[in-house]
Order: sequence, then structure tokens, then C-alpha cells
Amino acid sequence: NATRFCTVDGTWDNYTDYDRCTHLEQSSPVPSFEPEIELPTLIYFVGYSISLAALVLAVAVLVYFKDLRCLRNTIHVNLFLTYIMSSSLWILILSLQITVKMEVAGCIFLVTLFHYFSTTNFFWMLVEGLYLYMLVVQTFSGDTLRFRKYAIIGWGGPLIFVGAWAIARPFFGSTSNLEHPNKLEIECSWMRESHIDWIIQGPSCAVLVINLIFLLRIMWVLITKLRSANTVETRQYRKASKALLVLIPLLGITYLIVIYGPVEGVGSHIFAVTRAILLSTQGFVVSLLYCFLNSEVRQTLRHHFYRWRDERNILSGKVNNHHRR
Repeated sequence: NATRFCTVDGTWDNYTDYDRCTHLEQSSPVPSFEPEIELPTLIYFVGYSISLAALVLAVAVLVYFKDLRCLRNTIHVNLFLTYIMSSSLWILILSLQITVKMEVAGCIFLVTLFHYFSTTNFFWMLVEGLYLYMLVVQTFSGDTLRFRKYAIIGWGGPLIFVGAWAIARPFFGSTSNLEHPNKLEIECSWMRESHIDWIIQGPSCAVLVINLIFLLRIMWVLITKLRSANTVETRQYRKASKALLVLIPLLGITYLIVIYGPVEGVGSHIFAVTRAILLSTQGFVVSLLYCFLNSEVRQTLRHHFYRWRDERNILSGKVNNHHRR
């Protein structure tokens, strides 16, 4: 603080006392991003990368081995593909956003594709529930639904709602001019939240409710009618129902977290980190339940490994006998 004496008539003295002044250290430059922004983004990137690797491996396993080719696993493969595409698009959008400035047209195209494949996640989960429902509850009419009809539901249903959203989106702005504190600064307005997003979010929530109804009906049949039966087919239905029972709450909880959450304070940072962990690892959890932890898949992999090992040992034995001769 500098001091200068003021006289009674309101005039300032010529002397200013600087003895109590101290030198201020130069402040560090403001960082280009806040820690609470970078941590969720890093979690998203790592989680989506892990999910992408696991899903690609799961698709390769289900497609390569002929023993695993059936309608059920074909539906699983399509579910995996939706997660692969949504994860890849998220990583692509983030990479372009960080490295180069995206054009508006390119941003609109990528964001629309991302919303489409994110919505197909829920519709192929609906197909999973419908397939189990037709097998267990509607036993005699289950054969009437072929893969083409399932594909129309899984790929065609989201196309209607995302198309309507893309048509209506230019006429509606974001919900507010203030960005969420945990979001990256983005130039493309289509990446900001808007009330019009309920065109996509509403059907996704409806799909969760329908799947829950399917699950309750399936569990009721398994408990009441198939309880005394202990066939291989019944055990497969029970295992598939358990996987669906785990996946539906998982997808429902994570989707509600995406929509609702605190926007300020410490709670917003915890919310952002939790949301990043749950959303980015969804594909990894799906691949675990429907592929890597599936007893049929593990048995097939074990069988092919043992056969490969026996063939190698037989070939090695022939080579050793030839050397002995």
C-alpha cells in the first residue's frame, strides 16, 4: 500500500510513502483447460478405447467360429456394432475437436451419426428383449420373426426419430447460452443440449420401459412354468434372462444420469466423472455379458484351443519320429 497525506483543506501532500509496498510475483498464466474438464474427457477416451477393443474382439469371435453362428449371436453382433460405431464416433469427434477446427457441415454430419448409433444401442437392446420374449413366452410364434424383421426394428426405428430430430434441430437453439461446466468448449451448436433432444430421448426411455415389461414376463414364465424343467434350452434362457436383467438397469441408470445431474459445485464434478465411467464402459460390460462370460463361447474357444494344441502335438510327434529314423 502507498500512502499520501491529505491536509485539512483537501489538498494532497507532494510526498508519497512507498515503504509499505512489496514486490508482487508474476502470476502463472491461466491454463487452457480446467482440471474438472480434462479428467472426465480422459476417462471417456480411455473407457471408450477399452470398450472398442473388447467389442471388436467379441465380434471377431462370434463371426469367425462357425459353432457360434445362430440368430441369437447375430443379434448380439449387431448390438456390439452399435457400440463400436458410437465409441468410434465419439473418439473421432473428440480428436477432430482438439486437433482441428471442424466445419459446421462436418460437425452436423458426425453429431447426427453419433446420435443415430447411440439410439440404436437402445433399440437393439429392445431386439434382445423381444427375441427372448418370443422364445420363452410366445413359444409357438417365435419362428415367425426372422432376422430381417429384427434388423428393421434395430436399424430402422432409430432412423425415424433421429431423422425427425435432424429436421427440427436447426429451428431450436440450445437450452441456455451457458455451457455445462464439465463440457469442452465447442463451436458446433448441434453438440449442445436442446429441448428438442427429447425426440431422441423419449423413444429411448420408452424402449427401456418396454424391455422391462418383456423381462418381467420372461422371469414370470421361467419361475412358474419352467421351474421344474432342467433342459439345456431352459438353462440357456435363464442365463440370457440374467444377462438382460443386469443390462436393463445398467442402461437405464446411465441414461438417466446423462439427462439429469447437478450443474455447479463439487457435485457437478463428481457427476461428470461418474457419468464418464458408466457411459464409456457400457460396451465393455455388454461384451463381457454376451461374449466373454458366456459359457457357450468359452466352451467353443476351449474346444478350438484343445484341438489346435492336439494338432500341434501330433505334428511335433511326427517330426520327432522322422528325426529318429
